[in-house]
Amino acid sequence: MELERKNYSSGSAVEEKSGYSRMVEVGPFIYLAGTTAVKSDGTVHGEGNPYEQTKFIIEKLIDIMGKANAGAKNVTRIKVYTTDMSYAPEIAKAYSEYFFDIKPVLTMVGINMLNRPTQLVEIEMDAIKY
Repeated sequence: MELERKNYSSGSAVEEKSGYSRMVEVGPFIYLAGTTAVKSDGTVHGEGNPYEQTKFIIEKLIDIMGKANAGAKNVTRIKVYTTDMSYAPEIAKAYSEYFFDIKPVLTMVGINMLNRPTQLVEIEMDAIKY
């Protein structure tokens, strides 16, 4: 079986500089890179607020999925990395607003740090178009 590959950028300068894609679509499979709450101007959205950062990231990822004619209903797996596991209830609250009825698999992992101290959450997603 031959599958077509498409790379997508969110327009982030870091993607171009480092040579990675925000999203890769291979046939019906969609892979979204780890994404934080960095806005287009380079500032961090929702500093100190894991709920706001989670919402911002999920909206950013769902938005780019639209380029591949996909959306939240196509998400099958989510990986959340947080700098403090005490943020889990706020992250879960934001997550549930988008995925409660879809019920993708979810992993949440506590880590030491992200790129900047003001970044509290990073999210990766996988999806399948059907």
